[in-house]
Amino acid sequence: MNNKSIGVFDSGLGGLTAVKSISALLPKENIVYFGDTGRLPYGTKTEDTIKQYSASDIRFLLSHDVKMVVIACGTASSVALSDMRKMFDVPIVGVVEAACEAAVKATVNGKVGVLGTTATVKSSSYLRGISDIDNGIQVFQRACPLFVPLVENGHFNTEVTKLVVYEYLEEIKGQGVDTLILGCTHYPLLEKAISEYMGDGVTIINVCKELAKSIGTILGEDNLADREYGVCEYYVSDNAEGFAELGGVFLERKIDGQVKKIDIEKY
Repeated sequence: MNNKSIGVFDSGLGGLTAVKSISALLPKENIVYFGDTGRLPYGTKTEDTIKQYSASDIRFLLSHDVKMVVIACGTASSVALSDMRKMFDVPIVGVVEAACEAAVKATVNGKVGVLGTTATVKSSSYLRGISDIDNGIQVFQRACPLFVPLVENGHFNTEVTKLVVYEYLEEIKGQGVDTLILGCTHYPLLEKAISEYMGDGVTIINVCKELAKSIGTILGEDNLADREYGVCEYYVSDNAEGFAELGGVFLERKIDGQVKKIDIEKY
C-alpha cells in the first residue's frame, strides 16, 4: 500500500470538483490541492505560459512528496500534459483521455459536443482524443471563455448564467449532438443550467467523475492508501479567504481556516 498523497492542481476553484469526485471514489486517499488563483485564468494564456505555470504547480506538489499528479484543469491537460510527463518522473494524469473514452461509449448518433476554454478548443485535444478512438464520430467544439469567471464568482444557475449558456450553446445544440463533454473542471458547477438548456436527450460527460475513475485504475490496488479515511490540504497563490468561502460551496462542506497561501513563484 502507498500512503503518500495524490497531488491535484487547477488554475483556481474548478479543480475542487475533481477533488470531490476523487474523495467520493477513493475516500482513503490524502489529497494536496493547489489552486493557482493568483494567475487565473489559464484558458486565455499562451501555450508557453500555460506550460510554465503547470511546471511550477507540479514542482510545488512534488515538494509534498505526492505519489501522483492530477492536472484537474482542462486547459493545462490539453496544452501541457505531454510536456509535463516528459519533465517529471511521477505519474501524471489529465482530464481529457477519460472524458473522450466516456463520450465515445455514450454517443448513439455519433455527434459529440465539447465545451472548453479558448486554449483547450484551440489545442483540439478532445477532438484528437475522440478521433483516436473512433474517427467516424463528428466533434463540435465551442470555446466558452465566460464560464470560468461565472463559476469563480458563484454564478452557477443564475439568470446571467442562463443567458451565457444560451449564447454559447445555441449553435452546438443545433448540430444535434447527443453527448456533451464539459471539458473544464469548472463547468460541472454549471451542469444544471447546461443540462436544462440541452434537454433530456443529451448525455452530459462530467470530466471530474471520469477522471476519478481513471485515477483508481492507474494507481491499482498496490498504490491505494491503507488508512481509515483521507484528508485534504488546500493551497492557493492568492486570496485564501475567498477560496475557502466559495470552495466550501464546491465541496459542500466548510473549509474555513484550512486554506494556506503560498508563493508559487518560488517553484
